[in-house]
Amino acid sequence: MSETMDGELYGTEETAQPVGGVPCRVVVCRDCCCGTSKVTGVDHAAQTARLRAEAPVRVSACLDVCEQANVVVVQPSSAGRAAGARPVWFGLVNDPEATEDIAAWVRAGGPGVAPRPEILDLYTITPLRRRRAS
Repeated sequence: MSETMDGELYGTEETAQPVGGVPCRVVVCRDCCCGTSKVTGVDHAAQTARLRAEAPVRVSACLDVCEQANVVVVQPSSAGRAAGARPVWFGLVNDPEATEDIAAWVRAGGPGVAPRPEILDLYTITPLRRRRAS
């Protein structure tokens, strides 16, 4: 999994895309910190499975924001991208309620399609490469 300068992620997708457009996609970091026992009290497999129930999920190596473990990135669908949406990064997604809030937003359409619930503002982060470019 790699990241472009604007924070877009690309790599191999684990599930098929439906006919009629690219769906909203989710990337979960599962490397040195995220998805490991360093983040205690989180059922990482259940978190990934819950998100996968709503959208295609890619499991990534380190996304270089370890201080924000567990990191989840929601990429817009083709409709969201057409509306000008960009990927949304979330950090410290360490409880089932946060995962459920992300899953519900993805189910509703995600970036560019559905308004982001205010509760998710608590988890929104700016990836390091974007901070350096600003």
